[in-house]
Amino acid sequence: MGLFDRFSKKKAEEKGQMKKEKSNTQNKILPSTYLAENIKKLKEIFKDCDDVIFRDFKVGVEQIEEFVAIQIDGLANKDYVNDYVLQPLMLEVREVEPEAVKDRLFKITKEGAISSIEIKVVHDLQEVVVSILSGDTALLISGYDKILIIGSKGPPVRGVGQAESETVVRGPRDGFVEVARFNSALIRRRIRDPKLKLKNMQAGERSKTDIAILYIEDIANPHLVKEIMKRIENIKIDAVLESSYVEQLIEDNHFSPFPQMENTERPDMVASALYQGRVAIVVDNTPFCLVAPATLMTFLQASEDYYQRWPIVSLARLVRYLAVLVSLLGPAMYIALVSYHPGLLPTRLVLYIGASRINVPFPAFIEAFMMEITIELLREAGSRMSGPIGTTISIVGGLVIGQAAVEAGVVSPLMVIVVAVTAIASFMIPNFGFASAFRILRFIMMVFASIFGLYGIMLGLIIIATHLVKLTSFGVPYMTPFTTLGKTISDLKDTVIKVPLVKLREREKMTKLKDEIRLAYDEQNHNGDDKE
Repeated sequence: MGLFDRFSKKKAEEKGQMKKEKSNTQNKILPSTYLAENIKKLKEIFKDCDDVIFRDFKVGVEQIEEFVAIQIDGLANKDYVNDYVLQPLMLEVREVEPEAVKDRLFKITKEGAISSIEIKVVHDLQEVVVSILSGDTALLISGYDKILIIGSKGPPVRGVGQAESETVVRGPRDGFVEVARFNSALIRRRIRDPKLKLKNMQAGERSKTDIAILYIEDIANPHLVKEIMKRIENIKIDAVLESSYVEQLIEDNHFSPFPQMENTERPDMVASALYQGRVAIVVDNTPFCLVAPATLMTFLQASEDYYQRWPIVSLARLVRYLAVLVSLLGPAMYIALVSYHPGLLPTRLVLYIGASRINVPFPAFIEAFMMEITIELLREAGSRMSGPIGTTISIVGGLVIGQAAVEAGVVSPLMVIVVAVTAIASFMIPNFGFASAFRILRFIMMVFASIFGLYGIMLGLIIIATHLVKLTSFGVPYMTPFTTLGKTISDLKDTVIKVPLVKLREREKMTKLKDEIRLAYDEQNHNGDDKE
């Protein structure tokens, strides 16, 4: 790039920055020194909002200083505001002499009257409106063109409970809730390190949803953090109601069936990811936290893998990888072998399958599709019901419909077994979004198998493998560490099998970390035998 090009680029950037700053200035609504005028503007903004409370009162010995407190009924903590804002101003300030108050009322109120740990000064009515809608209390003082915002958030929340979508036999039982600040506190509880940084952001033109970006400064790649924050800043949507909005708007490939960010209800999983140099995105109003970047291996690892001994975990992971293949290829293999390649099966098994399908009026393809769609209907019906009822519908419905279909001669007994084993295998995948991708691909593989047999299955696997190799998550290859063995060969210690914890000295190298060592371990001293 030449000198002229660099100069032109710099001028364009400066022009864009000036335009952005000018736009931000135009959007501001500057407060007036006249209290009545500010109240009139705010009442126009909050017109027909009956849950907005305007509390006007006077302070001082002579009761001539006018104040107005504004908050949302139900979002702000009334007891906190009454005890630490209104009471000190209405009672204790009366004892201050008028001469001491004159010309210093705002400073006395901010620094000596309100006993609140969270207080800030605002010079924009738009920012005041957002703060009020977030649950804070705005305090307006007559004669001043600046407004005090007092932290008084107290929205209705549920208590910290167990993560329902990610249960474990051994491990912590607490899960995230719908308040972002509570969730960040659960993470801080596990990472008592000042290097854990939290950056507050907002997304949604109307919802103004709070988003917190968490990372460990001396471990995470700063370029990764900047890229995530840049993508969130570029979100232009009216409302962000759940973390999935953020996930879908900032991911690398919007058309892939595979998720490119992890979502979890477990604070321990987020803490573990942060220790690995990844970045967490905590979104308000949802108990699901996002973690980036993500790879194929991260979706096949459960939090309980790190709370059990390594031989048990290694066996569980091998079974889990087998479950992935069964979930993807189970019905497709049945269609291919029965319809195109019966010669690959033992003779006795072929005779049994032929005898069991004598009364079945449909080809294997239609038979498999009917049963798979039935299973999907039962799965969706069970997920829309409450816990006990949904479980009952799934189990009883599967048993009754399967048995009735066999007795009616609609499907063969082996087909029921294949579909049942496939459904069980899909439940073994730890991440729901990742398992859902295989639910979609299963039908595609069935179509390929019904047209080309085993050749169609191989073609489908090649297409899926090619897509996975090309897929990235914030620039990190999805198939890491298998496609980057030259740089990440040490990551193989925690993939298909898990080596003992004492051997996992280095962090995963999916990104360029600042600190790659996680365990300082003296193997010689540890293994030395005391012969005395």
